[in-house]
Amino acid sequence: MDRIQLISLLLKKGLLVSPETLEEIEKNFDEDIFSGFSSEEIEKSLVFQFNKHNLNEKKEDTKFSVEIIKSYSFEPKKREVSDFVNYFKARYNQIKEILHGRPELQNVISINRGLSKKKNDRVSIIGMISDKRITKNGNILLTLEDPTGQINVLITKNKSLSNLFDEIVFDEIVGVSGVVGDKILFADSLYFPELPLSKEFKKINDEVYAAFIGDIHIGSKMFLEEDFKKFIEWINCNYGNQNQKEVAKKTKYLFIVGDLVDGIGIYPEQDKELNIKDITKQYDLCAYYISQIRKDIKIIICPGNHDALRLSEPQPVLDKVFAKLLWDIPNVMMVSNPSLINIHKTESFPGFDVLLYHGYSFDYYISNVDTIRKGGGYDRADLIMKFLLNKRHLAPSHSSTLYLPLEYDPLVIDKIPDFFVSGHLHKSSISSYNNISLICSSCWQSKTLFQEKMGHHPEPSRVPIINLKTRAMVLMNFGD
Repeated sequence: MDRIQLISLLLKKGLLVSPETLEEIEKNFDEDIFSGFSSEEIEKSLVFQFNKHNLNEKKEDTKFSVEIIKSYSFEPKKREVSDFVNYFKARYNQIKEILHGRPELQNVISINRGLSKKKNDRVSIIGMISDKRITKNGNILLTLEDPTGQINVLITKNKSLSNLFDEIVFDEIVGVSGVVGDKILFADSLYFPELPLSKEFKKINDEVYAAFIGDIHIGSKMFLEEDFKKFIEWINCNYGNQNQKEVAKKTKYLFIVGDLVDGIGIYPEQDKELNIKDITKQYDLCAYYISQIRKDIKIIICPGNHDALRLSEPQPVLDKVFAKLLWDIPNVMMVSNPSLINIHKTESFPGFDVLLYHGYSFDYYISNVDTIRKGGGYDRADLIMKFLLNKRHLAPSHSSTLYLPLEYDPLVIDKIPDFFVSGHLHKSSISSYNNISLICSSCWQSKTLFQEKMGHHPEPSRVPIINLKTRAMVLMNFGD
C-alpha cells in the first residue's frame, strides 16, 4: 500500500499521526490491524508505534532539565461556606507573612488590639480591603478587616497616598501605619506586598534559548494553520535565515501557555466559527502538530480558559480523556494553571524559575484599574503583570477570576520567579521588571467576531524567544 492510500485509510478511521509515526507504520504495515479492529484499537497500536519510534531515538542531553516545583491537583469534593472562609484566612496569612518582611511592619498588631488603643497612639496593622470610597471631602476611606475585626482607615486628600486610590483593589491585603482616632485609623503610610529590590538577575554561560507560544485555538475557522506550520518548520531548523536557524537549533525549551484548542461553547454562537466541533478531534489535531516538533526540545504545557476542563483556578493538567495523544508525546510535560517550573538546573547553577499563568484574571484589571486601561489595556500585558507582581497575587480581587477554595491559596506569588509567562490577550509583550523577564505569548488565531465586539486587537503569529545566556528577548513574526 502506498503512502497516499495509507493516509486515506487513516483518515477514514478518524486517525491523525505524525510524519515519523507514518514512516514507522509504512515500515511495519500490517493490513490485519486495519481490517478487523475498531478505531480505538487501531489508535492504541499507532500510539505503541509512536512510542517505539521515540524510544529508539538518540538519548537527550540531560543538562536540559525541567523540574516541576508547583503544579496543582486536588480530589473533587463538596465545598461548604467554611471552605471559602478558611481559604481567605489562608490567603491573609500567606500575604501577611510576605508583608512582615518589610522593616516598617515588624510591630504589627491585630485590628482588635488597634481599636483598643488610645487616641493618637501610633499603630501598624495588616488587613484585607473590604471597601474603598472617596468621601464628600475628597478623602479616601478604606475598610480593612483581619480575623479579629474591621477598622476604617482615612487617607486625607493632601497626602501623597491619595493618588494610590486607583491602585487599591478589593480583597487585596495591605499594611497600614498611622495614628488611632475614634474607631478609625488616620493613615500616613500604606504598604503593598511588592517585590524585593534584590532579585538576582540569573544568566548562564551556554547560549540556549526558550520559546513561548499559546492561544493556538485549533478547531477555530480562524486558526492560522500556515503560520503555525512555519513556526514548526522554524523550530525544526528548516525555516528562516541562517541566524534564525541557529537560534532554532539552540532552542531547547518550549512553553505553551494555554488555549491549545478553541473548545466548545466558550462564548455565544462560537459554533458558527468552528471547523472542528468535536473536542477530542481538536486535541488530536493539536497533538499531530506538536508531535512534529524536534524531540530534543522540552515542551511544557499548561491549560487555559478555552481548554476542556474546569474554569476555576488552579486549573488541573489537561484531561487525559480528551488530550490522550498529547499525553503520549514523550517530550511533553503537563502542568496546571498556574504552575511554577524550574529549567536548566545543573550542579553549579540553580536553574530559572518560570511562573506560568494563562491570564484569565487580566480582563478584570483591564476593566477596573484606570492606570492599566488608560495605559494601553489589552495591548499592554506588561502593565497587568507588574501590577499583579506587586500585589503578590495572580487574582487578588474576589470576582477577578473563578477559583477553587483550598486549604491555602495557590494564586499567591510567594516565590519570586525569574520569568513570569502569560497569554490570553492574543498580543505579545516582552519586558523586564525588577530583574524578572515578563513574557506574554501571542496567538495563532485571527480576530473573531467576539473579539471585535470586545474591542480587542489581536497580533497573531508572534513568538517571544529568550536567550538564557544574556536574558535578551526578541519577537519572531511568522505571519504575513
